[in-house]
Formats: sequence, C-alpha cells, structure tokens
Amino acid sequence: MWAIGDKKSSPSDDDNFTFLGRGVEFKGVVNFDGTVRIDGKLEGEIHTTGTLIVGEFAVVKGIISAGTLLTSGKINGTVTATERIQILKQGVLIGDIRTPAIAIEDGAHFHGMCDMGAHRWVEEHPQPSKNVHDLTLHRNKIRTPDL
Repeated sequence: MWAIGDKKSSPSDDDNFTFLGRGVEFKGVVNFDGTVRIDGKLEGEIHTTGTLIVGEFAVVKGIISAGTLLTSGKINGTVTATERIQILKQGVLIGDIRTPAIAIEDGAHFHGMCDMGAHRWVEEHPQPSKNVHDLTLHRNKIRTPDL
C-alpha cells in the first residue's frame, strides 16, 4: 500500500529509454529522444541526440546519427556522433565515421574512414626555424676534408 507522500517513480523527459530487444527486426527510419539500446537487427536509419547502445548480438545496417555511440555489436554503414564513438571489445564497425572523439578497445574491429574534424593543418603559416637548413643549396657541392 502507498503511504501518503510517497511518489511513484515515473521517468522524466531526460530519462527516455528505448529498447529493441533480441529477435526484433526493423527496417526503416527511426527517430528517438534519449537513450536507445538495440539488441536485434535494424536496417535503415536511426537518429537520436542521446546515447545509442548497440548490444553484443545486434546487427545494424545503414545510417546512424547519435550524440554518443557505444557498440559491442555489428554495424555496417555511415556513423555520425556529435560527442563520441566507443567500439567495445567484441564490436565490429565497417563504414565511415565522423566524431570528435573515438575509443576502440582491444579486440574490437574498425574498417573505414574516420573524420575527427581537423579540416586544416595547425600551422598554416609556419615560421622558418633557425636550425633548419635548405639542403638543395648544398647539393652537387663537393665537401673537402680539412687537412
């Protein structure tokens, strides 16, 4: 029996959690808020601003955009994460990714291109160093030993 003053626990908007269980197969485009965990198969597109967790037995093919991606399953497609991508020990990610931070555990597999946002070289106008010499000036010159 509920005592007066006891509150029933209800998820707030910040605690949105969506779960696609093992054995579930989905094709199409899905948009979520909050955290999403996939343990089944998904083919298409998945979009969330929160965290996407791809479980050990999950297979995802298509386009993924998320705040954070944590995967120990299999992903084949294009992935964009605004915060980070973490490929856990048993995870396989095949495809191009774009993220500001990535972590790949020992035993995980990644095959593709990774864009971490460095679109230009840090030194656009390098200052000449005093210790660097132009070797082209010294080519074809014979060095004579001092006798």
